[in-house]
Amino acid sequence: MSDPDRLKQVDALLDGLDDVLPPPRVRAQLRLAANLTQQDVADAVGVKRLAVVRWELGKSTPRRPQRDAYIHLLKQLAKRFPQAAVLDLGSATPASEGGSG
Repeated sequence: MSDPDRLKQVDALLDGLDDVLPPPRVRAQLRLAANLTQQDVADAVGVKRLAVVRWELGKSTPRRPQRDAYIHLLKQLAKRFPQAAVLDLGSATPASEGGSG
C-alpha cells in the first residue's frame, strides 16, 4: 500500500471521530469550565434543559440536528478549556444546576 493510500485511510478514521461525544462527565466539565448553565446550552442547541441534564448524566444522547450542534459546542469548549476535556474521576457530576426547566 502506498503512503498516500495510508494517509487516506488515516483521514477516514479521523473523520469518523468527528461524530463522537465525550463521556457524560466531560460534557458537564466543559460546560462548567465555560461558566455556562444547562439552560444556556439547551437554548443554543435548541432543546429543553432536561435534555442537557440527561445527556450529562449519560441517560440519553442527542439526535440530529441537535447532536451536530452539541458536538460542535463541546469541541469549541475543549479547545478553549483543554483541562476540562480530561475525564476527572475524582469529582461528581452536577446533575441539575441552572434552575428549572
